[in-house]
Amino acid sequence: MSVIKPDIKYLFEPRSVAVIGVSQEPGKIGYKILENMVEVGYQGKIYAVNPKGGQALGFDFLKRVEDIDGEVDVAVIAIPARFVYDTVVACAKKKIPILTIISSGFSEVGNLEEEQRVVNYAKAHNMRILGPNIFGHYSSKVSLNATFGPRDITPGNVAIITQSGALGIAMIGKTAVQNIGLSSIISVGNKTDINESDLLEYLVEQDETKIILMYVEGIQEGERLVSVLKKATRKKPVIVIKSGRSKRGAVAAASHTGSLAGSDKVFDAIMKQCGVLRAESIQEALEWSKYLSHTPVPQGPNTIIITNGGGVGVMATDACEKYDIKLYDDQEKLKETFESVAHGFGSTKNPVDITGEASKADYLKALKEALADDDIQSVIALYCETAMMNSQELTEMIDEMYGQYQAKQKPITFSVFGGEKTEAAISALHRKNVPVYRDVYDGVSCLGALHFIRIAQQIESSIPAVSEIDVERINQIIDQALGDGRTFLLAEEGQSLLSACQIPGPKGGVVQSVRAAVKLATEIGFPVVMKVVSRDILHKSDAGGVLLNLDNEEEVIDGYQAIIHSCKANVPDAVIDGIEVVEQIQAGTEVILGGRRDASFGPTLMFGLGGIYVEVMKDVAFRAVPLSENDIRAMIKEIRSYPLLLGVRGELRKDIDTIVTTLEIVSTLITSVPRITDIEINPMVVYEQGQGARAVDIRVIISDDKEDLK
Repeated sequence: MSVIKPDIKYLFEPRSVAVIGVSQEPGKIGYKILENMVEVGYQGKIYAVNPKGGQALGFDFLKRVEDIDGEVDVAVIAIPARFVYDTVVACAKKKIPILTIISSGFSEVGNLEEEQRVVNYAKAHNMRILGPNIFGHYSSKVSLNATFGPRDITPGNVAIITQSGALGIAMIGKTAVQNIGLSSIISVGNKTDINESDLLEYLVEQDETKIILMYVEGIQEGERLVSVLKKATRKKPVIVIKSGRSKRGAVAAASHTGSLAGSDKVFDAIMKQCGVLRAESIQEALEWSKYLSHTPVPQGPNTIIITNGGGVGVMATDACEKYDIKLYDDQEKLKETFESVAHGFGSTKNPVDITGEASKADYLKALKEALADDDIQSVIALYCETAMMNSQELTEMIDEMYGQYQAKQKPITFSVFGGEKTEAAISALHRKNVPVYRDVYDGVSCLGALHFIRIAQQIESSIPAVSEIDVERINQIIDQALGDGRTFLLAEEGQSLLSACQIPGPKGGVVQSVRAAVKLATEIGFPVVMKVVSRDILHKSDAGGVLLNLDNEEEVIDGYQAIIHSCKANVPDAVIDGIEVVEQIQAGTEVILGGRRDASFGPTLMFGLGGIYVEVMKDVAFRAVPLSENDIRAMIKEIRSYPLLLGVRGELRKDIDTIVTTLEIVSTLITSVPRITDIEINPMVVYEQGQGARAVDIRVIISDDKEDLK
């Protein structure tokens, strides 16, 4: 019988809180937490616990958890690590559902055994743990500041989840300075139990939260996180900042798929797949959070730039290209709308240049025209300081127009550049949360984030594509390889796997003599390709183990001997199991398809430009599995070389449908056969539309180690 976990809402909406390890000394963490709770105005019941007793802030300290008279929803534990386990035991007896463990001294300093002991006991007694090694949490819903960070947190609609305690405390201060209101801020620390996915599931349904910002250093339960994020971003913007790059193991480096799948590249691709905005800096993340929390999603893509300076207008145009903002380009309509404010020598093209002569009245007229036009869905307003408008007029103009745009639910950003008068206007407007930026790129970046969210929220979930493969036959092939002590498939086994997946490959086989090579080549028909087969040589070309375009028996004989000689010279200790002889595949466009079991996100898929230069060009795209057909097509379009598949310089369109089908097969394979850790088809030669594709080479890495498959 499964046990129902305590509802995570108790963390954010506790009716009562016990502070265990409270202190009488103002400089101690326990005192600070209690003081923050009292001063901020938490209305629930508070219990202060210290084994030595004492008094502070109007509370008589209880000496034991068992002495608490009443139910407790959350226990905040701020005591030395060595006492935490016994306290958790006491909390279990009291049936406290959620524990926030402030205490450090666990896995972050190598004390993993004690941490696991605490977590195992809590889970066995149906308690949830936040932490350990955290600064606490804040929830505006019940005016709860159970942190030892700053006391004064501005209530608002941005929720922050942070893995870094010090950074989280700093963000509290930073949000206050930038006038960003928080619905909650939660420190997850070592993430022994409650993680980002748990918190997201609550926050995405909470009315008080409009924006979710996450700072993460490592991913847990990546497959679940992907599923939760896909649902969350359909409802609310999610912004992430991630630091840290993990090292890849030897298994990953044994294939192109693994070596190209650096953790950060995969993370970046999967966040985009989930509709998550990834910020490059904390400042950018906070700017996005503030703007998105006060700005409606645009009704469409069309954006115009209104400026009094040509140069700054060009900069904004460049920024729009960088941040994927579509500039409205109906020249006839633009001329009709803005000709009256272009002052004759201005421009009604986008950017709309109302020239340096523009007064407050000109700006008001131009911005009102843009507001009234339903074909314009968002606006970038630029101002370079001139003598035509003083600080007060600038402030009034921006404040008035921002209010009108808000009332009509049409997004706008302002970027102003100038001296003392302009700075005075910026300061006054910031206090009102008007989106005014000193740098053009900052304002356009925020609008770009908004358009990213618009697209993410429009994407409809679709059914993942699944293909028919012979799983039983594939498992037999893997059993044979593992039984032989290998962690990868040999050439003949790889071809058998292709056959089991109904992926067409070249005709051929593996031979152990020159005579057999000549016989097989004659049966296949010239020209042929020869490749070394060795468990010790994974990258055949590097060892001189591949020869192409062998046109007759003599070349096959010479080629067989040349491969043996080169491989022995380059890898002296290699055991050569034979030479693979296969048909020479007709030339076409070479692509690479791969799948691997990522350490963080589980099964992932890769697609890109293939051939021998794949690691040089690194023109690849990644996605987390499962994927729909639409997801796969979007993945294919993402690579820089996609135009090659559409046909260039008179070439015809390539068979993209066959690529999609093959990627669906690889996705099914990496999901259905967990002992496959990496699979790579490189190259797969794609022909013209309707002519299909052929898998030239396949590399498969396997494992029966349960740790490798996690």
